[in-house]
Amino acid sequence: MKNTMSNCIKIFLLIFLIFQNTPVFAQNHNFDIWVADFKKKAIEKEGISSATVNKAFLKVKFLKQLLIYDKRQPEFIEKTETYIGKRVNKKRVLKAKSLLLENKNLLSRIEKDFGVPKEYLVALWGIETSFGRHRGKVDIISALATLSFDKRRSAYFSKELITILRLIDKKKVKLENLYGSWAGAHGNFQFMPSSINNYAIDYDKDGQIDLVNSLEDSFASAANYLKTIGWNEKISWGYRAISADKIDNSLITIDARKLKKTLSKNDLINNKISIKNNKKVKGNYKLIRPDGKDGPIFLVTTNYEKLLNWNRSLRFAITVGLFADLLKNA
Repeated sequence: MKNTMSNCIKIFLLIFLIFQNTPVFAQNHNFDIWVADFKKKAIEKEGISSATVNKAFLKVKFLKQLLIYDKRQPEFIEKTETYIGKRVNKKRVLKAKSLLLENKNLLSRIEKDFGVPKEYLVALWGIETSFGRHRGKVDIISALATLSFDKRRSAYFSKELITILRLIDKKKVKLENLYGSWAGAHGNFQFMPSSINNYAIDYDKDGQIDLVNSLEDSFASAANYLKTIGWNEKISWGYRAISADKIDNSLITIDARKLKKTLSKNDLINNKISIKNNKKVKGNYKLIRPDGKDGPIFLVTTNYEKLLNWNRSLRFAITVGLFADLLKNA
């Protein structure tokens, strides 16, 4: 009996040691160490209450799949026309038109208060969450912790994680409501914690900022975001463009992190650039071509650059603009 028990213990220890040395075990073990250290810093260096930190991290998990999502975002791997076609189709445009009518009074009031056209708000709503149908079911604390633990963009996500903990601590958001996208974005318009902190508002005056159940708070917060960063209600976002000649590469932006210079009137003339209806374009624009040497080209304004603040993707900002145009011309 003793020998049998001894052998069982040895087998158990052997299995444990083998499992302990597997990459999955090591990664989870290292994550647990990281969480303990992060919690300590949040409390001691950031001044967040231990009660908030401990409650927030009570069910935190390492979500390995998110690391794959972070490296394969469609905004950066799909061709422009493919990306646009998936997000601005006939069915979605019809739904958007219906929602514009359904929320006409609210949207008109918000447009008047913030100077952001309602069509852009509905376009953003449609692209971000399919009008609230797909807000995400990922635990935001686990998402932000996983992406903070990963070294690729650790500094950014760690800052976002501290921000959401502080918002919970100040009772501006409820922990139990914090579910969203794989990247930690929340609500109808997929606000990251820093966006909630900087731009979200209690528009319906019920004493709580609710970016999930309150369309008033959701739309007004999105409009406040764009207004605060400098949206100009007097100009468009941009246009599809054409050129009769090969364009000087030094004028073309292909990376959202490295916008090229604003084009002068002479630049437009010299490169024979016009918008799709062949009218000459007047004003100041940047030339955008997300697919590099191939694919469509666009002339964009400062409003386009504001959309890049929302999501630093050339294709995302173009798609929002085109969607809004379709709604304006309905």
